[in-house]
Order: sequence, then structure tokens, then C-alpha cells
Amino acid sequence: MPRPSVTVPEEVLRASIVDRLFAREDDVRPLFTHQDHSRGVEHTLTWAEFAARVRVVAGGLRRVAEPGERIAILAGQELAYPLAFFGALAAGLVAVPLMAPANAAQAERLTGVLADSGARVWLTSSAAAAKVREFGDPLVVEELTGPGTDPVPAMPESPAYLQYTSGSTREPAGAVIPHRAIVAACWQGSRAYAVDEGTTCAGWIPFFHDMGLIQLLCLPVFAGARSVFMAPAEFVHRPRRWLRQLADHPAVFTAAPNFAYDLAADAGHGDDDLDLSDVRVALNGSEPVRPRTVERFQEVFGPHGFRREAHRPSYGLAEATVYVASAGPEGPRGAVFDREALAQGRAVEAADGQELVSVGRPVGQLVRIVRDGREQPEGVAGEIWVHGPNVATGYWGRGDTATFGAKLDGLGGWLRTGDLGVVHRGDLYVTGRLKDLIVIDGRNFHPQDIEAAAGEAHPAVRRDRVAAFGVADESGEGAVVVAEWARGADADSQEVTRAVLRAVSREHDLTLRAVHLVPSGGLPRTSSGKVARSAAKARYGGARG
Repeated sequence: MPRPSVTVPEEVLRASIVDRLFAREDDVRPLFTHQDHSRGVEHTLTWAEFAARVRVVAGGLRRVAEPGERIAILAGQELAYPLAFFGALAAGLVAVPLMAPANAAQAERLTGVLADSGARVWLTSSAAAAKVREFGDPLVVEELTGPGTDPVPAMPESPAYLQYTSGSTREPAGAVIPHRAIVAACWQGSRAYAVDEGTTCAGWIPFFHDMGLIQLLCLPVFAGARSVFMAPAEFVHRPRRWLRQLADHPAVFTAAPNFAYDLAADAGHGDDDLDLSDVRVALNGSEPVRPRTVERFQEVFGPHGFRREAHRPSYGLAEATVYVASAGPEGPRGAVFDREALAQGRAVEAADGQELVSVGRPVGQLVRIVRDGREQPEGVAGEIWVHGPNVATGYWGRGDTATFGAKLDGLGGWLRTGDLGVVHRGDLYVTGRLKDLIVIDGRNFHPQDIEAAAGEAHPAVRRDRVAAFGVADESGEGAVVVAEWARGADADSQEVTRAVLRAVSREHDLTLRAVHLVPSGGLPRTSSGKVARSAAKARYGGARG
């Protein structure tokens, strides 16, 4: 892959995100705005108000914790969250961004993460305190008082926070994000998406998720921009709220997974006066970007001013402090590849085949395609490796040199992402997860491609709630699809099953071993809302449709 034309300046890496905050502590412009749709109100803190309050939170934490201790943040999508996060960093502590549990599954995962991180002090909000007190006695951000304190100087390599992965392919692990990785990722994002002081970073991605933490909390502080946010559930229940948020603010940079663009297109605009012409960038990432999603969103919202080039397919992961590559100002582009060649690990364009969307090119870091320890030429698939100042130092409490200590061409410290990809015409295409790859009779199948075909096979199948995985038994190797019924769907199960079988056979020349239809909510999901394939396989691996 072509080397990036820019690198992160050394002076950027030396100044922490906390330094960036307090450099503007006299600024009276709005910094964070919480849109609380449950009460129909907005709450805003200016830069000056936020910085003053962060000093108080940091002072309270320094009275109960030693430098370097982990501080768990257990709150909802509210102003208390950025106060807790920046307060922990300003106190010289290591933040652990989490969420207040909403159900038994989340509570179980939270217990494991708290034990893994060793956090003995927890920060929460008054709204979430009742849920959190089931685990112990937390500090409530709004109740912290006393004199403020100056921020503790941060060394670039010292840990800033632990980003726990969502657990889609393995047990959750905390990626150690040092201070230099935050500012590096923010610099990369500000260059890739043209974020500056006039930008509104708008959205609903949860703060405990790596994309929400950077896009809605860190990047606005780094760039001197403004953040306007709502709770994820408020978007899911009424997707038009997100659209109205985008229309109501200037120079918008927003971010969401692919399913959100589908939900928004399904919901429609609802308002004839909806004007999306000032949405500068709409990042589409965190899950595979579907060509049809890009086109449907444009069909619905193009007439309302949304520019196709604003749609930016992107790729990143927690271990790289979220950003790796993105489409440029030209917007989304892709290619149609020969299916058989792609199954054999080669990207060959064809008139009729599988259409993929490019995730663009990196900014300020190196990205390579590697197989058997060697960089692969353009057109040959392999594992995506990343090298740059935005890469985490490892997993908390684990000596994971295999993931973070790889060597390539005499250069150490490469991150092995576990994702499969290929470079075509200079652009990166992500083709799947290494561990999720389905191999049948020597042919490679990427589960997300099978899931896409199954999700479009029948209206009764919920598009974003499909899992495909490989199985092996006395009958040999095969593939299973598990799909949730769409809410309110009324169809014959045999008809739906046959439709899925036909679609997968037609698109991929693959006969599924089984199709299992489950009620809405029947598929296990990660903390960030993705379908957890490994957990689905454990639950339904022996299923027969």
C-alpha cells in the first residue's frame, strides 16, 4: 500500500489531550451539548465551564486514588461522562470507559471487566448511581465538590485509558491507550475528515465504544470543535432524531455503523424542510459497509441536500485508537470482484461478481497486507497490519507480543489486526475476520458476505441480525446461518428458509448446512451491538433449520 504522504508531527505527540483542553479554558463557546430527548431538553457546557468542572473532578479523584490507578466510568450518555473521563486523565489516573449495566448479560460482562482492570474506584452519574451501587459504592460526578486542581502532566507513553474490546471474536481485553495514541488518532481524524474549530461533531455512538469516545469526546477537544450528542437508544427508537440533529447544526461531522444508515433510510426523512447540505462528513465504519446501503441512503436523502461525497466508508479498531483508513473527499468508491478469485485470495475485477466498498487509504500511519510474515503485493489478500503512533501498547495485564510486537521489513511494533484485506488500485478493502473465515472444500467464504445475502433474501429477515459461521462434523465442512425475525414480520418459516437458501446459493454457489430462524433478540451481541458470531456458533452451531 502506498506510504502515507504525511506523518503525525512530534509536537502533536508531546501535548496531551488534557493540555488541549486547558489551553482553551477561558473559551466561552459551547463545547459539549447533551440532547436529552426523554425530557425534551438540552444541556450545554462551555469550554470554560467544562474545564473548571474537570478541575473539581480531578481534585476529588486525587484525594481517593494514587497516580496510575484505574478508574472505572459507569455512566450513561450524559455530560457526567466526559467530565469523568477528562477528570480521570487530569488527575493522572487511567480511565476505564464502561457503561452502567442495563441487563443481566451486561452486568456479567461488567463484573469480568472490572476484575480484569483492577479498578477499585468507580465514577458514575446521579442518573446511573442506583444501577451501579449494586456492584459497590461509586463516586457520583455531580456530588464531587471542593477545590479544583491543576492537571497532572502526562508523559506521552504513559497509559491514558483502557479500551475494552467488544468481545465479538474472543473474551474482552483492555487495549492500553497511551496519551500519545489519543492525540495521534485525533490528529489523523482531523486531517482525514477536515475537523476544525468550526466543526460540529454530532451523533449518538456510545462513549464506552472506541468510535464514540474519539469522535464525540476527544476529537472535539483536540480540534477546538463542538460536540452534540444523544443516547444510542434515543436514536434506535426514533432514527429521525439523528437526521434532525444533523440538519440543525453547522459543518457536521458524524459517525455511525452501516446498520444506522439502513435504519435512517428505512425511517425516511419525515420532514419536507430537512436540509442535510451542511453534513460535511458522515463516517460509515465499525462494521462492513454495504454498497446497497450507500446507494439507498443517497436515494432517500440526496433530495434533501446530502452529498454523496460526504459519505466516508472507514476502517479502524480499538487497538489502533479507532482510526486506520478512510475514503477521501471523493466519497465512496468500490469495485466488482470475481467471486472465485476472491475466495482464493486474489482481487480480480469482473463484469459480474461481488461488489465491495473501499475503506480508502490511511493518514499518518503505515498499513500493509501480510501473509506468512511477508508483505503482499497489490491484488493479493492477507492480514491487515498497522504501524503508527496511534497503536495501543498492548492488552492490560497480558504479554501479547503476537498481536502488538510483529516485525516486518526490519521494523518492529506492528499491530496484527486479525482482519483480512486486500489493496486494489491503491485502496484498502476489508474482506473479513481471519478467525471467522469459513473454509469449505478448500474455498474461502467470508461470513459477512453470506450474512448480507441472507439478510436481503426475504423481508421477514432482519438485515442487521444475521450470523454465519462454519461447522464441521461427520458430514464434513459446512456453513450455518442464524437469522432473527424482523419485528412484526408475518411469514411462513419454510418460505423464509427457502428464500435464504436460494439467495446464498445464487450469490455464493454455497449450499448451507442449516438455516435457523430465531425470535427478535435471539442472537447474542457484543457490548457495541454487533452480532457475536463466536457466541452464536456456540449457541446454535448444531442447529437445523
